[in-house]
Amino acid sequence: MSWPLVKLQDLVDINIGRTPSRDNPEYWGEGVSWLSIRDMNQGKLLSKTAEQITEFAVKETKCKIAKKGTVLFSFKLSIGKVGFAEIDMFHNEAIAAMPIKKDVELCEEYLYFALLQMDSGKSTDRAVMGATLNKKKMAELEIPLPPLETQKQIAAVLEKADQLRKDCRQMEQELNSLAQSVFIEMFGDPLINPKGWRVRTLNEFYASAKTGTKCGPFGSALKKDEFVDSGVPVWNMSNISLTGEFIDSPSLWITEKKYQNLEAYNVLQGDVIISRAGTVGKMGVVLSKYDRSIISTNLIRVRFGEDLLPLYFVCLMTYCKTRLKRLKVGDDGSFSHMNTGILDNLEFPYPPMNEQLKYMKFREELDAQINCLKQLKIEQELNFSSLMQKAFNGELNLDNANT
Repeated sequence: MSWPLVKLQDLVDINIGRTPSRDNPEYWGEGVSWLSIRDMNQGKLLSKTAEQITEFAVKETKCKIAKKGTVLFSFKLSIGKVGFAEIDMFHNEAIAAMPIKKDVELCEEYLYFALLQMDSGKSTDRAVMGATLNKKKMAELEIPLPPLETQKQIAAVLEKADQLRKDCRQMEQELNSLAQSVFIEMFGDPLINPKGWRVRTLNEFYASAKTGTKCGPFGSALKKDEFVDSGVPVWNMSNISLTGEFIDSPSLWITEKKYQNLEAYNVLQGDVIISRAGTVGKMGVVLSKYDRSIISTNLIRVRFGEDLLPLYFVCLMTYCKTRLKRLKVGDDGSFSHMNTGILDNLEFPYPPMNEQLKYMKFREELDAQINCLKQLKIEQELNFSSLMQKAFNGELNLDNANT
């Protein structure tokens, strides 16, 4: 079934936000909520804002308010974030409020999902800061408009599917939080060292002084035109995360011959790889289906002997990064800098191997649950995407939508 395509300008008012001057301190402070792009990461319901503007700013700058229940849509820098104002709020110029026009039969929940699935990228400009939409092009965007009752049925189906994938994300977050809390409980704050363990340096635990740490090959040793479509994997920053996860999905490859030339940069199972540029301090323990691989330019490989478990080290660096001497952490959770010298001289209370093994056993059981949940999350994401596509192509079965 096909429905008429209707332009946004015929359905909603498009109210662009405004940022009061940062040079006037009387505009900023306790007052009313002011939404920015980063605040839209909290999910569907938008109620918390990092900043507020004063009533004086509202009066002087004539900012437009987004009333509670209004759909908000980001159209600059990070296009396509959608949410509902859970309270009355103001917002910046990268966000459009879309109150429904009077006498238009449009369900807010349906509008939310319609905007969420919209391929707005086809109508974008390139600005200095990234892809953007302007108000004129946004007004021309079209969404299918079924009867109001059908809109409500579609929204109900999509809401259920959306909630299932959100539940998976929430459960995964809770299990990851459990992994961290158990680690802290078992080993304590390394800065305080409540267990009274001997403080040692990381270089005491390398497999050898020669192979303990290794920076990736410089650009002249591995050039972009030497990468191939398949062969021996080259791990890069996309294969590790700030949460200590290794992602066994290579995107860069070299030939067998090139690997032989760069074997000094090889990676073994159980090695730790760490980013030293860009987002510094992303890391993970390499456990891969590939038996041979190397690191890229911006990574450091760390190889331990038998007295320190790689997982313990990654957890220490991930969960206690602000509690380790000589390491500075930025607002985004990354380290300010990282090199082999910093690693060599890193001091920490050394837990006995039996304590490390206890945590390893706990993590093996927990990680098995997390991996099952990740697979379920993928399935729920695919299901939601499929339902979205069917819904806005008029192919969704709505027979049981109200049950």
